[in-house]
Amino acid sequence: MTKPRKLKAAEIRERLKSTPGWRKKGAAIHRRYEFDDFVDAMKFVNAVAKAAERAWHHPDIDIRWNRVSLSLSTHDVGGLSENDFELAAALDRLARR
Repeated sequence: MTKPRKLKAAEIRERLKSTPGWRKKGAAIHRRYEFDDFVDAMKFVNAVAKAAERAWHHPDIDIRWNRVSLSLSTHDVGGLSENDFELAAALDRLARR
C-alpha cells in the first residue's frame, strides 16, 4: 500500500470546492449531517463504518440524537491527503440515500 501524500493548501482549497458542506478546521475536514431521528442517524453511522473499513480510512464520529458530525484527516501525513476527500465524497453519497 502506497503511503498517502500530504496535500498542499492550494490543493485542499481546490478539493473543498468539490466536497460542498465540508470545512477545513486545523489539520482535518469536518461535516455535520442531520437526519429525521436517532434511528436514521445510526443507520448512517453504520453505513459510514462499512465504507471506512473498505477504504481503510476511519473518521472521528460524534453522534448527537439526529446529528452526526464527522472529521477526517490522515494521521500518517499529519494533515489532509486525497484519501480524506475520496472518503468525504463517498460519505456524502451515503447520506443522500
